[in-house]
Amino acid sequence: MSDVGCIIQARMGSTRLPGKVMKKIDDKHTLLQFQIEQLENCKKIEKIVIATTTKKEDSIICEHVLEQGLDVFRGKSEDVLDRYYHCAKKFNFPIIVRITSDNPLIDPYLVEKVISKFEQESCDYISNVIFRTFPYGTEVEIFTFEALEKTWKESKKQQDREHVTSYIYKNPNKFNIQNFSNNEDLSHFKWTVDTENDFKKVKKIVSLIKKRPIEIQDIIMKYSQLN
Repeated sequence: MSDVGCIIQARMGSTRLPGKVMKKIDDKHTLLQFQIEQLENCKKIEKIVIATTTKKEDSIICEHVLEQGLDVFRGKSEDVLDRYYHCAKKFNFPIIVRITSDNPLIDPYLVEKVISKFEQESCDYISNVIFRTFPYGTEVEIFTFEALEKTWKESKKQQDREHVTSYIYKNPNKFNIQNFSNNEDLSHFKWTVDTENDFKKVKKIVSLIKKRPIEIQDIIMKYSQLN
């Protein structure tokens, strides 16, 4: 199976940490840029697109992404489902990997494993968050364009439009849903970026670990040094 497209949702208007995607995570990389380079190590992803909003404040994201030679899509600010749907449609993605920009340390090899499981199961949707066994900051969701289109047409609640996939996992009778679990429960670890303290933690992880890409086990080995 090919034509797997990764759509990263990114915007400047984060409530708790505005502009976080453009904050420098090291001397060379913004948070978003670091995340993109992590994901570029996933061999099963054919193309990465950044889906941002039509708001003027998000033009800086577009410029930043285009400078790196990547594609960008601009859509509705609050209706993220609509943004995802039209982005996937424009780039003709039959399979979509959904990643959010507050997870810069996404493990590309985990993403690869989830895609492989998705292909084996021939399901509509798979993620590692329905029953959480992976650290916060490693969330992966994969779904078919058909499932996305059905969701886009049927979901009416604002919450479901804002969170893209909530309609899918709330309707297991309508979709073939699979969960990707880890052998060990690592859900007590957290390196997602919601606050300034989270950002400082991730910045420290990046400075402590020199190998690239950074994997889950690399972070866990250094976790005791973060507090």
